[in-house]
Amino acid sequence: MKIKPYLKQVRRLSQLICLVIFLFLFRQTDYTGSDTIPYAVNILFRLDPLVLATITLAKKTFVTLLWPSFIIIGLTLLFGRCFCSWICPLGTLIDGSGHFIKSGKASVRLPYLKYVILIIILISSAFGVQLLGFVDPFSLLVRGMVFSIDPIINYLVSLFFDSVYTRGPAAFSNITEPAYEVLKTFVLPFKQSFFYLSFLSFFLLVLIFIMEFFGKRFWCRNLCPLGGLLALISRLSIFKRIPVKACKNCELCESECRMNAFDKEHYFMFEECSLCMDCLEFCPDNITTFKFSIPKNKSSVNINRRQLIVAGLTGLALPVLCRTNAISKTPDDDLIRPPGALDETDFLASCVRCGECMKVCINNALQPLFLEKGFEGMFTPKLVPRLGYCEFNCTLCSQVCPTGALGRLNVKQKHAFVIGRAYFDKNKCMVYTEKKSCIVCEEHCPTHDKAIKFNEIKIRDVFGNSVLLKQPYVVEELCIGCGICEHICPVQGEAAIKVVGKGGAREFGSGYG
Repeated sequence: MKIKPYLKQVRRLSQLICLVIFLFLFRQTDYTGSDTIPYAVNILFRLDPLVLATITLAKKTFVTLLWPSFIIIGLTLLFGRCFCSWICPLGTLIDGSGHFIKSGKASVRLPYLKYVILIIILISSAFGVQLLGFVDPFSLLVRGMVFSIDPIINYLVSLFFDSVYTRGPAAFSNITEPAYEVLKTFVLPFKQSFFYLSFLSFFLLVLIFIMEFFGKRFWCRNLCPLGGLLALISRLSIFKRIPVKACKNCELCESECRMNAFDKEHYFMFEECSLCMDCLEFCPDNITTFKFSIPKNKSSVNINRRQLIVAGLTGLALPVLCRTNAISKTPDDDLIRPPGALDETDFLASCVRCGECMKVCINNALQPLFLEKGFEGMFTPKLVPRLGYCEFNCTLCSQVCPTGALGRLNVKQKHAFVIGRAYFDKNKCMVYTEKKSCIVCEEHCPTHDKAIKFNEIKIRDVFGNSVLLKQPYVVEELCIGCGICEHICPVQGEAAIKVVGKGGAREFGSGYG
């Protein structure tokens, strides 16, 4: 069965449609005035077979949320690595960057590296250390967009329209304001967000595109572990390229192949092919085609025994290094995980560091860890009360988590879920130190039975009059750790009331209470 060259245009249309769907779902991963997200905004990660493999190994059980990944596995068994050039949004953006980046000849060939990286993260996952978030293409793409690209675009667009409104002529503002409203409704995020590690996330994402200077699809050919996994699966596929060897007097398809899918003997390696269909146009004699046939893969995988051993030993060593790092012994008192989070060990093993929970947080309270919990905790979410607080009636973060690292909560369950505990520093609270009246923390406490209450004492004011002063204290059994009290505390700098993680119980006394 001959495959016509117009399939290249079909492939480009598929890429465009999938990219538009990705961008639409990315925008829907936001607060829109409702506590319900009606779309499967996390579907990209649930379609990822590498997420399925690592989470299954880490949790030692199948996570039903990830069943859509079998769709991609089925397509790969049928057509080969079609996902990379027909569906993957990062692959589409890399192809699009070719209009701006002049790629060098694909002379740098390191195809074994993607298998090395794949083996390392699979073995590490099996021992409870989740490294997927550092190399998974979707984690890199979504996190880079959440932490840097989206805030940058929103800031620049808002700055432009605000400048026009405040400094431009009124007639011009009458034109730009409706356009700005449309952008705010359909394109821009709900609010301007700010994130830790935005520089690092931006650099890691841009680095993928910088690699294009060393050859087309450098990341996909040499480094992408998802591409490596799909390459292994595609060796069983039944959709094959004909001929299996580049023509001796031409070899145009080999020299122009963006995936370097030919070995040193000029034989075609189907597991390296992403079905871009370029070779259908390159062939001057129109003899290149694809057809269904029984797999007869005689070529070996692009990794030798020594590289395999090194990858395996590295995968075994990394979990041990994480466990014996001094940081692993430091207390977690100040670490406040989002509502619905599994216990710390399971959470670290299940979180793919996608950043979607941080993106959807209404008050920008969730921020990524750096090295506070060591390398294995990097990019995982924590609540920073001084920056924002956990909205009492919001369950959005638990809705967007693609792996179940944050269990799905309804509003009633959320109200009862404890993420931390508050305590007062009596050396900072103005009620204790300056004898000034302040009830801000109690007023904002959202629990139905206030977790912050008062002891009333009589004191003398500056005029010698007897007045009642309300001294606040925390009822630990009622506090859920939402952080609003710390967020709104009027004390400058470090707040007089602090919220710590569930393991951060404080001894009352010595200035604390």
